[in-house]
Amino acid sequence: MSEARRWPVISALGVVEILAWGSSFYLPAVLAGPVAESAGWPLSWVVGGLSVGLLVAAVASPHVGAAIHRHGGRPVLALAALLLAAGLTTLALAPVLPVYLAGWLLLGLGMGCGLYDPAFATLGRLYGAEARPAITTLTLWGGFASTVCWPLSAFLVAHVGWRGACLAYAGLHLGVTLPLVLLLIPNPPTLPAAAERHRANTGPLSVQERRAFLLFAGVLILGGAILSLVSVHLLTLLQARGVALAAAISYGALIGPAQVGARIVEMSFQGRHHPLWTLTAALGLVALGLALLAYGPPGVGVWLVLYGGGNGIYSIARGTVPLALFGSVRYPLMVGRLARPGLVAQALAPPAGAFVLTQAGPDALWGLLLALSLANLGLVGALWRTR
Repeated sequence: MSEARRWPVISALGVVEILAWGSSFYLPAVLAGPVAESAGWPLSWVVGGLSVGLLVAAVASPHVGAAIHRHGGRPVLALAALLLAAGLTTLALAPVLPVYLAGWLLLGLGMGCGLYDPAFATLGRLYGAEARPAITTLTLWGGFASTVCWPLSAFLVAHVGWRGACLAYAGLHLGVTLPLVLLLIPNPPTLPAAAERHRANTGPLSVQERRAFLLFAGVLILGGAILSLVSVHLLTLLQARGVALAAAISYGALIGPAQVGARIVEMSFQGRHHPLWTLTAALGLVALGLALLAYGPPGVGVWLVLYGGGNGIYSIARGTVPLALFGSVRYPLMVGRLARPGLVAQALAPPAGAFVLTQAGPDALWGLLLALSLANLGLVGALWRTR
């Protein structure tokens, strides 16, 4: 398919990803305080709804990958829009905390069907071995999710309250996301017809492929843990280094533009290098940024740009490395299976980090982040040897 014909598909998926991330993963950052204050529910439980959702997404992800492999991404992404709308409506109408958490169960299913991994699998199913540029471009769109949706969420909370904000996002999924998916995401090409080729591409992994799968799953576990720990505890960690709260917030705002900038740089290479180079660069920048941040306040903004840049191209590597390692036919299946461990790590890491903070202090959490980032570089080194 020509690049001109791909742009409507990628652009539609980009808008879908912005709204999917902004109304689920990024939602508690703005709504958690107003929800706890208005409803009187414990803040820990309000924020914990996201962990519930991530765990549900983890359970669903292999089944989502298998569904995209068989039927393409269009029906799965359409279901994601409906599930996200249903979950957000449940949050808006929740009279008690258990109903609120039930809403996050629905949101979790929607996240499992509609965040990056299903979108990557959709592009892989559509474009096969030539999906890498499309995946890279999609992450550029997704990088604007917090930039667009945090101010939108704050505006909605100020004018219609947190419940109205949830209903507004539900309406956007029904009025924008769902039509984009149904109108602009095409049906996938037919899978290989020959039974022998089909079995060869979807059957059990070879010994070398299984080793690569386990190593990359380990990368996703550690990467997901680091991402969640930094996202939740960054302001606390910076303040422990003597950075004032207002300055810490300003520094944290640099991460988003750094992610987008790094993705633009990656796009400029036009896929001329192996995706493992992207993964190596990403985790190297993350480790360097965290090491310098742990050292002390001087240069905090620069160190956060390094971390943000690494995190930005890590999102690209998540989608492109499995395509290179396992091939295009099995790609949706592999993406679905690999998504589970990373989502579990993202769900469990923040409470584990809070435990480390309260029991051992911020220095121990900085040390944990450094250890995780260095261990991830070791896994990438082992992954190179399976290439």
